[in-house]
Amino acid sequence: MAKYDNNFTDQLRERLSIVDVISRRVPLVKKGQNYWGCCPFHNEKTPSFSVSEDKGFFHCFGCGKHGDIISFTMESEHVDFKTAITELADMAGLKLPEYKPKTKEQIESEETYITITSDAEKIYTEKLFTPEGAHALEYIRGRGFTDEMIKKYGIGYAPKNNIISNKFTNIKQDKLISTGLVRRGEFGLYDFFRDKLMFPIFNAHGQIIAFSGRSLDGSEPKYINTSDTELFHKRQTLFGFNFARESIHRANRAIVVEGQIDAIQMQCNGFSETVAPLGTALTEDHIAILCKANRNIIFCFDGDGAGQKAAARACDIVLPFLRDNSDVRFAFVTCGKDPDEILRKSGKKEMDKIINNAMPLVDFLWKITNQNYLVNTPSGKTQAEKFLKSELEKITDKLLRAEYEHEYDSRKFNEWHKWKKKTNAQNIDVPDIELTTKNTLLFIVNKYPELAERYGDFISVFNLDFSSNVNEMNLDFSSAEKYLISLKLQKYLEKLNIKKKQLVANALKNNNSDSIKEIDKKIKEAQEKLELLLDTNDK
Repeated sequence: MAKYDNNFTDQLRERLSIVDVISRRVPLVKKGQNYWGCCPFHNEKTPSFSVSEDKGFFHCFGCGKHGDIISFTMESEHVDFKTAITELADMAGLKLPEYKPKTKEQIESEETYITITSDAEKIYTEKLFTPEGAHALEYIRGRGFTDEMIKKYGIGYAPKNNIISNKFTNIKQDKLISTGLVRRGEFGLYDFFRDKLMFPIFNAHGQIIAFSGRSLDGSEPKYINTSDTELFHKRQTLFGFNFARESIHRANRAIVVEGQIDAIQMQCNGFSETVAPLGTALTEDHIAILCKANRNIIFCFDGDGAGQKAAARACDIVLPFLRDNSDVRFAFVTCGKDPDEILRKSGKKEMDKIINNAMPLVDFLWKITNQNYLVNTPSGKTQAEKFLKSELEKITDKLLRAEYEHEYDSRKFNEWHKWKKKTNAQNIDVPDIELTTKNTLLFIVNKYPELAERYGDFISVFNLDFSSNVNEMNLDFSSAEKYLISLKLQKYLEKLNIKKKQLVANALKNNNSDSIKEIDKKIKEAQEKLELLLDTNDK
């Protein structure tokens, strides 16, 4: 029977978290490294259904069922393979390829491809330790690389001549070109990489699928990578992931840096959970791969404008992948340095400080918003509100999104609202307020920021310090709003009574009878509203 290309099913497994797929039908709880729930394939009261996000498999210790996202979808929804693949592709946002088998020629082509790239890596490594590659070896050793590191990561040197084109004369030209190592010119084949420090790029299984070459003469671009091929796609490949995979699992986090030298230095200096994108901005595919391994991610970028821009993009694309067990943070290396330089000059201890002081995503997104919009103006605040709203809508976990919205509502009220500026104003006529009322107002502002926003003009006249510690109170949203309305009516009644006393005192000098009647009418209306509200509270 025909089947889908293995590349596509592998792509589905890389793009989708098995926890996300299964938790749509089975409530899961994390215990240790795995997630547990009651098996959907047989009746049980004690959870024996285990899901490993890192390995991508489920296993039931009760009935013995075992499989991945595809087999789970087929069996839990009673559908065939094609229907399951279609549903998962839709969930992953991938276009379903044509339904066709993988031919014998395709399999042989892939095997030839891997053989060529593996042999090319050996050639480059040998050249690095020859007189021809002396300047490349001097450069990489000057960057703090030991011979052990060079060997582990397969670093080599591509000479100025066409060494690959000349070495693989027994391989069909089309197969050699398909690896991206050579190209066809007017006078025959020529090497794509020449006079470059070479870094092999591995897939998740440790096979060499491409190369990244660094300029040694100061020319730009500094790095060039193999163009996309049948087995290599920059948007779906993270440099160093094959080495970092187990460490990400053990460290319970991944660190993302900007370049391959940074990634290698981090891995070799105590941060083995580090990876890097390849000459492209971080993509959704990169995030999907990381989240499948672990949802705790620290993005560590340079502190310059380009690094800040890269961090902002990372923040934007990671939002749809957030779950309640995600911990995403942003660290920055300042003063024009990068992780490589920090580690070489200041050591792991200084890099630890940078990583440990990483800013949580909730704070970084808030920082971006305040930097990009003039929140002290009505139009700027409106634009900032729209930006935050559009960003938070990308969070697919509704409860988590609600928590973010609640947090930002509180920050907007405390930092953006117009009354905040009144706290330092002079000669404010602040009404007397007893301690219970003060504490109640503080609780409401911190607990229900939407109410604080709605009644901000009234609350502002009390000139309270809303950053003070607040005691918990048994006051739900509806009761809190009724409290604010009743307090507002009470203050209004106080003002009316003061005004009436003034009018009565001046009655002998001025004919204020009509004004006094109007005040009495307003007092009566306010008292009726207050009594009605208090009566409703009692019931």
